[in-house]
Amino acid sequence: MRIFIDADAFPNVIKDILMRAAVRLNVPLVFVANKPVRIDDAAHISLILVPAGPDVADNRIARLAEPGDLVITADIPLADRVVAKGAFALNPRGKLYTEDNIKDSLAMRGLMNELRDGGMITGGPATFSKKDRQAFANQLDSFLVRQLKMENPAGE
Repeated sequence: MRIFIDADAFPNVIKDILMRAAVRLNVPLVFVANKPVRIDDAAHISLILVPAGPDVADNRIARLAEPGDLVITADIPLADRVVAKGAFALNPRGKLYTEDNIKDSLAMRGLMNELRDGGMITGGPATFSKKDRQAFANQLDSFLVRQLKMENPAGE
């Protein structure tokens, strides 16, 4: 299992949570961005710089993600692409996207875009809060423990 981070639009407050988890559990952590991102100097934490442009980082992540990997992204279409490959996606607010819920999330995104385009609702998501940070940390921990147990059932 690897963790890929869509780091172009990423709340920095959860970066430390991810880096600590990667070091503690020895899980490869890969930031993908079109600009430099400060990361800890650890053997299994890396950065892939991609050219600037729409969806360039998303396309690289979608190409690299494999079944069982985790992608951290707020981009629901990217989440849909990686889930279709057998990976999982977790948004920065702690929502885990799986085969069971990604299509509903994609449909809701489409509806919200239509309502925004029609002027029925304005504004974007609420400010990232401590509650969001905690929800992300809890979901990340639960996911990693569950996945690592599945990968190594004997506890080797």
